[in-house]
Parts: sequence; C-alpha cells; structure tokens
Amino acid sequence: MHTSDTPSPDTHDEIRVHGARENNLRDIDVTIPKRRLTVFTGVSGSGKSSLVFGTLAAESQRLINETYSAFVQGFMPQVGRPDVDHLEGLTPAIIVSQERMTPNSRSTVGTVTDAYTMLRLLFSRVGDPHVGPPTAFAFNVASASGVGALKVDRGADTKAEKKTFTIQGGMCPTCEGTGQVSDIDVDALLDRSLSLNEGAILIPGYKPGGWSVRFIAESGFFDPDKPIADYTETELHDLLHRESVKVKISGTNMTYEGLLPKVQKSFLSKDRDALQPHIRAFVDRIAVFGPCPDCGGTRLNATALSSRVFGKNIAEVARMQISDLPEWLAGVPRDGIAPLLQNLEDTITSFNEVGLGYLSLDRPSGTLSGGEAQRVKLIRHLGSSLTDITYVFDEPTVGLHPHDIARMNEMLVRLRDKGNTVLVVEHKPETIAIADHVVDLGPRAGVNGGTICYEGDVEGLLSSGTLTGDHLGFRAQLKENPRTPDGYLEIRGATRNNLENVDVDVPLGVLCVVTGVAGSGKSSLVHGSVAGREGVVVLDQTAIKGSRRSNPATYTGLLDPIRQAFAKANGVKPALLSANSEGACENCKGAGVVFTELGFMETTESPCEVCEGRRFKDEVLEYRLGDANIADVLEMSVETAQQHFAKGGPASLPKALKVLDRLADVGLGYITLGQPLSSLSGGERQRLKLAVNLAEEGRVLVLDEPTTGLHLADVAFLLGLLDRLVESGRSVIVIEHHLAVVAHADHVIDLGPGAGHEGGRIVFEGTPAQMAADASTLTGKYLAEYVGA
Repeated sequence: MHTSDTPSPDTHDEIRVHGARENNLRDIDVTIPKRRLTVFTGVSGSGKSSLVFGTLAAESQRLINETYSAFVQGFMPQVGRPDVDHLEGLTPAIIVSQERMTPNSRSTVGTVTDAYTMLRLLFSRVGDPHVGPPTAFAFNVASASGVGALKVDRGADTKAEKKTFTIQGGMCPTCEGTGQVSDIDVDALLDRSLSLNEGAILIPGYKPGGWSVRFIAESGFFDPDKPIADYTETELHDLLHRESVKVKISGTNMTYEGLLPKVQKSFLSKDRDALQPHIRAFVDRIAVFGPCPDCGGTRLNATALSSRVFGKNIAEVARMQISDLPEWLAGVPRDGIAPLLQNLEDTITSFNEVGLGYLSLDRPSGTLSGGEAQRVKLIRHLGSSLTDITYVFDEPTVGLHPHDIARMNEMLVRLRDKGNTVLVVEHKPETIAIADHVVDLGPRAGVNGGTICYEGDVEGLLSSGTLTGDHLGFRAQLKENPRTPDGYLEIRGATRNNLENVDVDVPLGVLCVVTGVAGSGKSSLVHGSVAGREGVVVLDQTAIKGSRRSNPATYTGLLDPIRQAFAKANGVKPALLSANSEGACENCKGAGVVFTELGFMETTESPCEVCEGRRFKDEVLEYRLGDANIADVLEMSVETAQQHFAKGGPASLPKALKVLDRLADVGLGYITLGQPLSSLSGGERQRLKLAVNLAEEGRVLVLDEPTTGLHLADVAFLLGLLDRLVESGRSVIVIEHHLAVVAHADHVIDLGPGAGHEGGRIVFEGTPAQMAADASTLTGKYLAEYVGA
C-alpha cells in the first residue's frame, strides 16, 4: 500500500479507497462521506465484508496497533496489511461484529458490559450488612490469605519484606464460582468386563497401547490384564480416586492420580461450549450437572449473599429481568453514590433501547446469539463521549423483529449525530432506508462480484437498475391456497426459560413459521420441545468449525468420492490425492502458501514457489479424471463442477453430482470448491450448512433464521427452496422474523406479546392472511403493513 505525504483537500470529510483487491474485490475505488451513515449492500459474497471489514476496518486497526511499542505489539492480535493501493482519511475504527462471544463459564452479560462491576461497587458501599470491598461480591475472585514478599522503598536500603496479605473474594468455594457442580457416571468411564489392555477405559484418547493407558497400566497398582470387574476395593479406589502420588515408570519419577480427578481437571473444569464436538459428547455422556447445593447456582459465597440493598442480595438483582431493574434502582438511596447510580441507570436504559431488556445480568455470555452479542457490544459505545470514530456494524438487524429494527435504527442515527462515521453492512430495507449514502456491490457474488454497482442516496438506488435497487420494494405475496397439514407435533406444558406452560400443535406437511419479538420464546419452544424428537433435523446458527485448510469440498464430504474416483482411474491410493496427506507439496505442506513469522509484525503470507499455490506435488497433478487434475477440480465453481461430473461425461460421478446439486439448490452455484471456509460470508456459510443438512433423512426440518445474511434477491430464492422442501414430502419449521417468510408461510405461530416474562405465550395461530386481517399482535400489525392489508 502506498501512502501520500500530503493529504488531499477532502481528507477531513471523506474516506477514499483506491485499488482495493481484498478477496474478490476488483481493483475498486470508492469515496465514503465522513460523519454520515453509509450502508453497504449487495448479494451475499458480493464483496461487502471484504471492503468494509477486510480493507477499511483492518487497515484502521493495523495503523492503531503500530502506534504501540514493539513490546506491546507482541501481545496484540496481528492484523495483516489489506490488498489495496491507497487509503485516505481513515479514522479509528470500532468493529461491532456478529461474532458470538467466546464460551466462558465465568463470563456473563453483566461482566462483559461492566454492569455487574457497578453492582459490586454499589453493594460494597450501601449493602447491609457491610461485608467488604467490591471483590467481596466477585464470583471470579476467591478469598485467600498468606504471607508474601513486598518491596519497601527505603532509598539505598530498599529490600523485600515479608507481609501478610488477605484477599476478600465472593467465589463460592464448592463450585469455584461456576454455579454448577457435576457428578461423574463411572459406568460411562469404564467397561468393567474388560482389562486395561483390552480397552476398559472409555475416555477419548485412552487407547490400549497408548501412553495414557500405559501410564496407568505400568503404575504398579494393577494387573493390566485383569478385568475391572475383578478388581479389589483397593484397586478400584486407586484406579478412580487415588490422590496425586509419585510413581516410577520406565525409570522416571511421574505423578499418578485417579481417573475421576483427572477427568474433572481435563474435561469438566472447561466450558462445555468451547469443547470439540466429540469431547462435548463424552462430557454429556459421563457428567450430570446441577446447581451447586451450597450457593444455589448463584456462584457466590454466604458472606456475599448476606448483604442486601433495598431488600435484595446481588445474586437476586443479577437474576432479575433487566427491564425490571429501573424500578429496583429507584428505591436505592442516592446519598454519596449518585454518579454510580446514574451510570448504572444509563447502562440499563441502553439494554432496553437495543431490545435486550428481556435478558438478565447473570445470563452466560456464551449462550447469546450472534445478533444478541452484537447488541451487547453496542451498549459499551452508546454512552461514549468519543467523536469522529468510525463504527462498523455487520448486519445489526440480525435476530430482530421489525418492531426492534426501528429501535436499532435510532441507535445508529444517534451514533452518527454525535459526529461519528457509521458503516453498516446490511440487507434489510428498513435500515437501507435511513442511510445518508449507499454503496452497492456486485453485480453478483464470488468471481461475478467485487465491483461498485452504485454510489449515492437511497432514492437513486431505487432507480439504479442494480439487483439491490430492483428488489428494494420486494414484497412476498400471501398464498391464496395454503397447504393443509397432514398431522401435528403435539407440545404440552412447555416451560423452558420464559414459556408459560405452553400447549400448541405444530402442523406437519406444511411450511410453518414460528415468529415473535426477540426474547418472546420462539427458540425455547422449538429447540426445547421439537428438536431432539425422532426424525427431526435442526439447522441452527452455530459456527462452522474447521482449520484454514477446510473448504466447501471437505466440509460437504464432496472431496471423498472425487479423490476415490481419481485414485481408481489412475491406479493409486486415495491418500495421494489429499493436500493434507501423502499428496501434499513438501515445501508448503499442502497449504498452498508459505507463512513467515516476523516477530511483533504481522505474519506474511506468500504463494508457495514450488507448487505455485496449487498445494500438491507435481506427480499428483499428472493424474487426471476427464481433462482435469485434482487442483483444477478444487478451482472449479459448483456450476462448472456440475458440468464436469455430469452423467454420461468422461468424468461422470453420480455421488459427487448429488452434493453439487444440493449446493446449487441453496444458491451456492458460484462458490469455488477449494476456497477457504474463512473466506465465505455469513450468508454463504448459512446456506452451506443447509446444503449439508438437505442430505439428512429426517422428515421434519427445523431452520433457525435462514434469512440471516441473505440479500432480498436471495430471500426470494429461499422461499422457492422452502416450497420445494415441503413438496418433496418434508415438514419445514422456520424460526424467523423476516416478513417475506412470514407472509409466505402456510401456518404461523406467533409468541409474545412481549419479551422475557412479558412473553412466553401463544398470541396467534393460523394462516398469514388471518394474521394480517386480525393485526392484533405486533407481528400481525407489521405483516398487515407489509402486505398492504
């Protein structure tokens, strides 16, 4: 990237991008007005995120990082230099992304927003009885005392002296501040009919002959060929419960301990959601979790729970619905703590303004959806006094009911009116409508996108002739003849989370949409009472996991039949056709690129000079199927691969065609088979998961907000896909806010009337036409406006 010594005259009022080529961007130039609200539109994969996040935000953060010392930079995330010729007028960027918060059993909504920190300070000042400093109410701080060294400054005689210290923490000692305890099912750990050498231990990684089992077998406590069922009481105790003890194995002193404490430390002390899927399944199989009997799940010790403010202890306040907190705060005496109360009240107000008043401060942060997490992050910035900041949002309307979108729009406008530049990647017409400036990318996605199709105001976009402009007024039509159910899934007495003993019959053989404001109980009803039943396949919003070597071909299983076909046609082993195995280029180890660590500077990435980025050894590229080698296939788009493996052709491959057809069915015909999963947009990843789940045999398919990340043109395509799924004999249940999907349904179940304890009830059941005519619920009101009823 080249930088100019002399800023252009408009630098203070504009951000200028020259020659941006990140991902699929085609050497584009664009000018973005400062202190305005700019919305970036275009189909999924058109290049919006590459421009906004991969270029503008990335370079802003990289330049900020460079202002720190080399020592400090060594501890900071390394941000690479984007592929762009020149950038002018950048201001510090704050990214408010949709990334879910890292699962952490010690992180809650209250801790990540500092609301709980303010509560701790409040209770330490006015709690009755007074029990100590703010740390006395911290469930992540344990009480401790001891003697430590402390340097005492006495000039030339400075030396360390022993001092007694005491730390007063609020952590419950029984559950160590997690609020939960676990019991281990020993029979899920052991097959008692087998010996150690025969595989009696059922813990992942404990294989006969492996070090973990050899360590136990050679400890001297057991006969490794004796079935566990024949162990004496002492032997069984040593195997399961023995405390740490030194043993000599192969002449080396080692520490031995029983399986139960080892499992507790290695598996149960970690956050379940952060574990790998097979480890999580193991934990679910062996562990029974429940509230801590000593603290009742509050995470706090008895001292912290004894102190009260206006009739409640800190755990009871944290458990309250946030929208109810203002009433409690109004009763707290303000003498001496007015500034603290004002800050806390402002934070609570922000929760309500962004539509999160239905949460509680003790809600684990790892359980928040992507949309909820993004709004929680936004709360930290609403009260900031900083101006001339660039705020970058990734679809802030995700997970929001039309009623809540209006409030989110107000937040975006407020940030702009404080003198900030607000950049929003968005598809919803309600948010596009409030933009001061629109940048539309396209015209399509992937290799067919990456250009600027339109720059200007919203009115100009409507007449621009672009895909976005043509679909901005898109309205789904109500079905004249909704399908008739051919059966029902009965739900009786559902009480999960805020559900109030709900009874409902979910129709089968139709497209059923479950809707309602955020927090009304939609997910609780579907995931709590429908998911898990026989024949039900759930497609949720959990992230796609995989390394930087993962791509659509590996994720969908498409590469397996292709490699086998190559191997059979050329008389070689399938492993030779894998860039992660025997066929990998020896220089780059099959990555296609070479990474060079430069200490505190960002790691550089350059194409491998040996394989020229193709990932395979030269001899592997000699093997062909039809007229293509394996690297050629990975560079094909889905549409091109469909033609290559078509029936009757020289490379006819029916198994691969089935996968490719599913990818095309969900609108991913343009993506490249070998492109990294990390390069896919949110909408593309969502549809990739849908393509995989289409292969499942379940008759009932549950989709959780499938319009996430979809352009209006793609939403129209999605409606056709949902119809095809129903016509193929499946029952489709969709959790959704998007009014186009609600209008297109055969049957609607609306929850509400509000969120949290103001929701949890069925407020409407029937066809969309009946809902629009009734218009008595929030969803019905917006649907009536949408369809012009």
